[in-house]
Amino acid sequence: MVALGEKRFTGKGVIVTGGASGIGKATVQRFLEEGAKVAIIDVSEKNGKKAMREFRAMGFRPVLIVGDVTKAGDVKRMAREAKRVLGRIDVLFNNAGILVEGTIEDVSEEAWDRSMAVNVKGAFLMSKEVVPTMLRQKGGVIVNNASCSGLVGDRNAIAYNTSKGAVVLMTKCLALDYCRKNIRVNCVCPGEIETPMFLQEARARKLPVDEYREMLCEYHPVGRLGRPVEVANAVLFLASDDASFITGTAFSVDGGYTCQ
Repeated sequence: MVALGEKRFTGKGVIVTGGASGIGKATVQRFLEEGAKVAIIDVSEKNGKKAMREFRAMGFRPVLIVGDVTKAGDVKRMAREAKRVLGRIDVLFNNAGILVEGTIEDVSEEAWDRSMAVNVKGAFLMSKEVVPTMLRQKGGVIVNNASCSGLVGDRNAIAYNTSKGAVVLMTKCLALDYCRKNIRVNCVCPGEIETPMFLQEARARKLPVDEYREMLCEYHPVGRLGRPVEVANAVLFLASDDASFITGTAFSVDGGYTCQ
């Protein structure tokens, strides 16, 4: 356990996928604040450059690597570049994800495949490239971004919930495979968080944002939605030595959503 005021990730190399917005961006900031060297991986060069300008204005110098986590060639290149610029990879936060809504009648095969590709295959490919580096370093931490929707069923979300449930089980399998190699693997399971994905949901339902927010607040016993930094803080805890005896867990950050 670190002393009060000490930065937990000084000298550590961290990769955050989907790091240019939402939960990913908030997590990048928290890692930077705690002394880490961070590589932001994002499919959107526009969003990535915008995030970089904001971080530089704060006095931080993360690295941006643009690419698609669903493409093995891109992932190999991005992991290699991250290792080169960071020097080492101590933490991987598999955060990149998309939302596909609809019942089984509504969701096309293409949309289903895209949901599985980004939410599941992306985490698989990134972990596959990073684990050998962590083994050579004799340790590391992987945190996957699942969802409370990977723990319970939701209406009108068969593709999303199925993909996030797969992330939860992938996390447990990775944890068992590498727990004796000093690699811990956990996932966070956020409830509804105020991110661009939340706005996407409101638009898809053709509801005013405030009306949709009020409706979702009723689903969370605490009576509000979460903030990206609240998920980021959970990620940093799981990635830190404070969580040294925690592996294979699905860590709910959901305002009590899954208690009901």
